[in-house]
Amino acid sequence: MRIRLFQRDDCPLCDQALAVLAAARTPDFESVWIDDDEALEARYGARVPVLRDEARDAELDWPFDADKVRAFLA
Repeated sequence: MRIRLFQRDDCPLCDQALAVLAAARTPDFESVWIDDDEALEARYGARVPVLRDEARDAELDWPFDADKVRAFLA
């Protein structure tokens, strides 16, 4: 999967990010839950939600809106 959204359980910002991705009509993406992964928690814990484009090795940190998402994925 090219696009990943790093998130955690019970995260209101993550819920907002999902709504933004829907508004931006983001192509299929994978949700990655960081809660039970020490390495992911260390990397993303204070930053979630984070949108990652694996193909370009690029990340978009919250806060983002639909326009920022579309520009990031272009």
